[in-house]
Amino acid sequence: MSELPLLHWTEGGVVHSAPWRSESGQAPPKRVQVVDDTLTADSAWRLACEGTALLWRGDYHNARQLLQAMTRRADRRPHKGSGKAGGKAGGKGTQAAASPAEAFHLHRMAQAQRARTLGMLLIPVEAGGRIALRRAPDVSDALGEAFGDEHAALLQAPFVLSLRELLGLIGAHEWRCKGVLVPALGERIHPWYGVFSPIRGEYLDLVARVPLPAKTLAFDVGTGTGVVAALLARRGVQRVVATDLSPRALGCARDNLARLGLSRQIEVVEADLFPAGRAPLVVCNPPWVPAKPTSAVEHAVYDPGSRMLRGFLQGLAAHLEAGGEGWLILSDLAEHLGLRSRTELLGWISDAGLQVLGREDVRPRHAKVMDADDPLHAARAAEVTSLWRLGLA
Repeated sequence: MSELPLLHWTEGGVVHSAPWRSESGQAPPKRVQVVDDTLTADSAWRLACEGTALLWRGDYHNARQLLQAMTRRADRRPHKGSGKAGGKAGGKGTQAAASPAEAFHLHRMAQAQRARTLGMLLIPVEAGGRIALRRAPDVSDALGEAFGDEHAALLQAPFVLSLRELLGLIGAHEWRCKGVLVPALGERIHPWYGVFSPIRGEYLDLVARVPLPAKTLAFDVGTGTGVVAALLARRGVQRVVATDLSPRALGCARDNLARLGLSRQIEVVEADLFPAGRAPLVVCNPPWVPAKPTSAVEHAVYDPGSRMLRGFLQGLAAHLEAGGEGWLILSDLAEHLGLRSRTELLGWISDAGLQVLGREDVRPRHAKVMDADDPLHAARAAEVTSLWRLGLA
């Protein structure tokens, strides 16, 4: 485990320090004030906006209520025509954006500033993974699942993390226990923290309905939770090799496939994109938006410079059997945002020695499609998810 940075603060006239934990990679705050239940929401919001972190020493449930109050302040609608988003924490808004791409970048800036400000409410975790606050829950399982092999070392000493991030860990633990029902599979998939949950089922509907070119062998490149590999196996593919680079994703996929009784049919291997050899079917569902991720879970959504997409296309010909098909599962949201053009995508396909054999499309069904207040509503409303069937040129 790499050494964690230290958070420093003064309490009772004594200087203290503790390891700082941030899954989003945020540096420890430089200014820290010890607070308790006497702190008002307005004061907390003002201090957080000014860059002062709030180390909580009061009741745990009161801290949660305070965070909710701060969130309401962050999400206040701007006055019409103001061009601002989310008050002081919103940063520059998206209403005055000159293009969809600018609207996207401004939206991400506002969301990042919002996350930083709401992340200023801090919770101390004692040795053993215990929160020494009144009415605090037992979070040791959630911490253990999120940190994996690092868990034992982390429990040897106290550390500090933001309450917002802690709630994310607890929520991920609950999702992992409950699982996500995947209608196309007829089973539940149990996502781990930092591994993208298959909550958008339309792309899985595509994988479930497109005719298979063969049932002998398939590669699932970037398997994540293992849901695509499981779906291929349930469709009758005799052997599937699923790859990923993330230790969390590898563990998550193996756990899900064991739950589904598919471990003998599906091999999960650590690889940067492709496993060794060729297959008659190679499937990849890369992150759909070419932007820089700012947290662990965003690696499944954002693909800087379209690295994974282009890597898959460039390497597909060397891993595809003659007459086989590569299935690229991709949303066109990036095109509607002006971050990548269809001409670029088709050029990358052609340059890789590939041709388009066909394409199946589906409209997304998530709630943001209908949210007219979403700064990116126009792009989301036009979005189409496609399964591109690619073959050797």
